[in-house]
Amino acid sequence: MAFSEEVGIDLGTANVLVYIKNKGIVLKEPSVVAIDEETEEILAVGEEARQMLGRTPANIIAVKPLRDGVISSYEITEKMLKYFIKKTCGAGKFFRPRIMICVPSGVTEVEKRAVREAATLAGGRDVFLMEEPVAAAIGAGLDISRPEGIMVMDIGGGTTDIAVIALGGIVAATSIKVAGDKFDEAIVKYMRKKHKLYIGERTAEEIKMEIGTASERPEEISKVCSGRDLVTGLPRDIEITSTEIMEALDEPLTQICDAVHGVLEKTPPELAADISNTGIIATGGGALMYGIDKRVNARTGIDVRIADDPMSCVATGTGKALDHIDLIQKNDLNRRKRRFI
Repeated sequence: MAFSEEVGIDLGTANVLVYIKNKGIVLKEPSVVAIDEETEEILAVGEEARQMLGRTPANIIAVKPLRDGVISSYEITEKMLKYFIKKTCGAGKFFRPRIMICVPSGVTEVEKRAVREAATLAGGRDVFLMEEPVAAAIGAGLDISRPEGIMVMDIGGGTTDIAVIALGGIVAATSIKVAGDKFDEAIVKYMRKKHKLYIGERTAEEIKMEIGTASERPEEISKVCSGRDLVTGLPRDIEITSTEIMEALDEPLTQICDAVHGVLEKTPPELAADISNTGIIATGGGALMYGIDKRVNARTGIDVRIADDPMSCVATGTGKALDHIDLIQKNDLNRRKRRFI
């Protein structure tokens, strides 16, 4: 395998996607690692580890090493990256790929350094970072080099990144820690409060994916949900509806809509006029929720378009950006210089 292999990684809170130049997306697996606490040995990574969530014995834990878009467990993240790089690129003493990794637009320099170091120790020769909204825009097929404003709303697992992009850079942006994980938490809380039923994280995610609703559906749908009755302590099944889940998700969805509105308020008027004409592009797994486009449109008055294959946009954009690493380095250097002027 060529020494100069170039790899793009969408290091998400919920999923990791790996893009290899000239091959496309070669891996998509959950960001979950199963560890034996007694020996600190990694037992499973990715989908196999996700199946263990909530089902492990006392000595085994299944953890998500990224929380709210940033590294919460440095060593586990490094091992997880090493596993995925080896799985997709192969292993070799002299093989060290160039890696482009996406990070939320609001991460600190300390958090960026943690990502760089984890990727370097995982086998990266050169590690570059890219902001998620820019990668999402590129992956959605948008030309970010034009002077016209583009607005991207990337709803991931840990963060929702909203940005206005023009001339290849971010003009106005925000990153909030309200996304897929918060949707799951909201469903768990709703089930406890409304139905006195305790459900696990995986069950909440299944409910979100199957009947999650951001705005009213023409026809209500339902799903049978299993959990533990908080009164009797025994297993119980109940049927829940999409209208109930819309009620459960109201608070996090309102926060996302408010964040979009906040970015629009900070956008220069000329670019705001562009966005009014071209609309908002929605990417990330959260964009797949029914009615998210209608919900944001109702709050802002601007049309929202769901990107083709929204879950892969960031990874695809990261991979495409590998062709322009020199330009990205130059822009990053200019941003750092401006910070000290």
